[in-house]
Amino acid sequence: MNANLQAACEQFILDRDQVKQLGALCSNYLPPVCAHLYGAQGKTADVEHIKACRSLLREKTGIFSSFRNSMELAFTCMLTLEEQPEQALENALSAYQLLKKEFFASQYLPLAAFLLKDEADVPALVARGREIYLAMRKEHPFLTSDEDSVFAVLMAFSDKPNDALIEETEACYTALRKYFYNSNCVQTVSHVLALSEGTPAQKVGKLMDLFDTLRRSGLKYSKYYELSTLAALSVQPVENRQIVMDMLDVDTWLSQRKGYGFFGLPKATRLMHAAMILSNVYSADTMTGTAAMTGTLGMIVSQQIATMAAIAGANAAVAAANN
Repeated sequence: MNANLQAACEQFILDRDQVKQLGALCSNYLPPVCAHLYGAQGKTADVEHIKACRSLLREKTGIFSSFRNSMELAFTCMLTLEEQPEQALENALSAYQLLKKEFFASQYLPLAAFLLKDEADVPALVARGREIYLAMRKEHPFLTSDEDSVFAVLMAFSDKPNDALIEETEACYTALRKYFYNSNCVQTVSHVLALSEGTPAQKVGKLMDLFDTLRRSGLKYSKYYELSTLAALSVQPVENRQIVMDMLDVDTWLSQRKGYGFFGLPKATRLMHAAMILSNVYSADTMTGTAAMTGTLGMIVSQQIATMAAIAGANAAVAAANN
């Protein structure tokens, strides 16, 4: 493992452990998401700052606010990355009000609001996001759900025309359905791929080559929600051979850390976290401008949605055990 990757791994664990001090629902899942947020910005977690921003969030929102759901800690950490957290929160809340006029309120919509908080023309992006969302529903009326509203807004940042985005998404979806059975997860992966450069055949081809090579190397990456994080990693301008070598190193390193052993997080989640770490390292080295922004946002949205799914599954398991 090279020095940059070693440092990124160590910082990821340090940030995760800092965030864990705050406590959270299903906390084994959420602090790594927050650690990724800090890594994406090249910053470190500070417990006192997180506490201050959590107090700010709770002061500005009601107890039943969508910003106070199972992802509250992630939203709080997003605020700590801002030079002016209070203004950033006001902007996000304002964007959320516009989003609620166009989309159903859900646990995912605050993510979209945070994507919009720094934009000059939020109404235009919301309107375009709505157009893209309706186009998604036209293609898949029963499959398109609340989480797709976040990707619709993310796609509104793209320079590609709406028709091109939908056509690329559909082409990726059709190709990926030959390999994966969960339609909802495949649609999410297709959104991630549509945001990147290259033809659908090239992007799906690289993702499938990476997925298969990882499995041949003994790393059985998940076919479900975690897959969108691998898709976001696969669009980085890095050879799959290098990605697999680095994934092996990072996964081995993580397996020896607290929280990832026999009684820790599932191996599928550990591999997703390895992909998150690598994405931050590769983005810092290779990506700039709009590509960096959409790539980073795509990764963050993907792994937050994967984490929401994991939290929901853990809650369901606890509820079943108590009945």
